[in-house]
Amino acid sequence: MLKNFELGLFKQWFSEYTSKFTSSDPEYTRNIYLKTDHTQRVCKEIIGIAESLGLEPGEINLSNAIALFHDIGRFEQYHRYQTFADHKSENHAALGINILKENNVLDKISPESRSLIIYSVLHHNCAVLPSKGPEKELFYARMIRDADKLDIFRLVIDYYQNKEGTQNVALELGLPDNNEISDFVLSDIKAGEIVKIRNVKTLNDFKLLQLSWIYDINYKWTFKCIKDRNYFMELFQSIPKNDKTTEIYSLACSYLDNNLSA
Repeated sequence: MLKNFELGLFKQWFSEYTSKFTSSDPEYTRNIYLKTDHTQRVCKEIIGIAESLGLEPGEINLSNAIALFHDIGRFEQYHRYQTFADHKSENHAALGINILKENNVLDKISPESRSLIIYSVLHHNCAVLPSKGPEKELFYARMIRDADKLDIFRLVIDYYQNKEGTQNVALELGLPDNNEISDFVLSDIKAGEIVKIRNVKTLNDFKLLQLSWIYDINYKWTFKCIKDRNYFMELFQSIPKNDKTTEIYSLACSYLDNNLSA
């Protein structure tokens, strides 16, 4: 579906494009590196998912390209707005597609591959995927959403564990770091739903939103990775403990275990 040399050209373009984002500001540099590193890790995660599903080499290459481009809009977003919060700037997925089109990056691949990449990148950050749509496009969109979440779990857990008073405003979306948790956030998770971004008022709300991503995981491989890497326990360690949060954690863990045994 996507040839090796086409993927190689994409990787070369990605490297050249992202190398332009430089600054003497250490925080700017750190956040640009955060996204290049994240992209490479998501590429590895999506390959794991694709191989677990028995995809052919060309399909794995296509999956890799989707992962490579899924956050291409993040670099220009941070350069323009100094934030990764879409609601404070613009939709980084749509921005990324515009960048790919402006640079003619996808012009020389097959129309089918181009369509699959565009659909998957555009939908990788939606609150939920459309309930109906072209199945092939949805298939790849589900893969990138799973792969993205796997590395974001790793990234935020590492940040929360090693923060030591140094705040990364871009990662925390500028949210207040206190012990408060919104009742609406708790209600969303109890209903087996992803926390709605409009209900997120504090950093702890945001952590629970990340925990609620379990309700949007699509493939058994991803569930297994979350379990094997102990992501839930490590994320929960950064959240204040009380009866409500313990109940939420228990519900999420049960959902994880049920999907692994299904």
